[in-house]
Amino acid sequence: MALRIATRGSALALTQSGMVAEMLGGAELVEVSSDGDPGDKSRFVRAVETALLEGRAEVGVHSAKDLPGEEVEGLEIAAVPPREDPADAWIGMGSSLEDAPEGARVGTVSLRRRAQLLAVRPDLRVLDLNGNVDTRLRKLADGGYDAIILAAAGLRRLGRAEEIGFRVPADAASLAELRAERACFTRLEADCSTPIGVHATLSGETLRIGAFVGLPDGSEWVRDELDADPSDPHAAGVELAKRLLGAGAGELLARAAAEAG
Repeated sequence: MALRIATRGSALALTQSGMVAEMLGGAELVEVSSDGDPGDKSRFVRAVETALLEGRAEVGVHSAKDLPGEEVEGLEIAAVPPREDPADAWIGMGSSLEDAPEGARVGTVSLRRRAQLLAVRPDLRVLDLNGNVDTRLRKLADGGYDAIILAAAGLRRLGRAEEIGFRVPADAASLAELRAERACFTRLEADCSTPIGVHATLSGETLRIGAFVGLPDGSEWVRDELDADPSDPHAAGVELAKRLLGAGAGELLARAAAEAG
């Protein structure tokens, strides 16, 4: 019996799951669906987890950013494939962030991206943008936005790297890096809609982890970075989170949550 992989049915999810299937020497993809708010990715996470717990699949594939901080009993993050480009990609008017037109309409649904963009370019008009990659690119082509921000990794994996105008400068992949990032993320009690960016890189004997926490309007933010022993990435993430909380990240996150209603 072939190994079964539970996955969402979007083009990107199927592409990523197909990559994992190939790495495993072949596997059957089991698409899951879920009722509920189309913008709520957590329902797909729950659907994949349910498929595993009910025995309909042996492996589930997720984008790490969609995973909740707490792991479900009976399931674990068993492996992480080689990381793609972790950068955000700018698609649209402008050849660099500095060159983007004054007051440009930039589409993204990510509060973290909104906060980082407005921290550098407070003149930008950051507008909500939902949908899969094709839908978002179509909305840009239809003139609703001057530029949009997408994950470079997703575009590359879908074979659409040519769409990237430039990589957006951001805090600047392996299981150790992911565990450090998730530990920081969890300690800050964040989720996929929280204006937080965390990125860890392992180089030689040093694990470097940095994070950004800001208000959605970019008016206030804190950021920090530390080098740690890679033998305990969880401790590194927790330590960074503690330092951020000591610098006022908790208050910023509480205000961001209140503003979001």
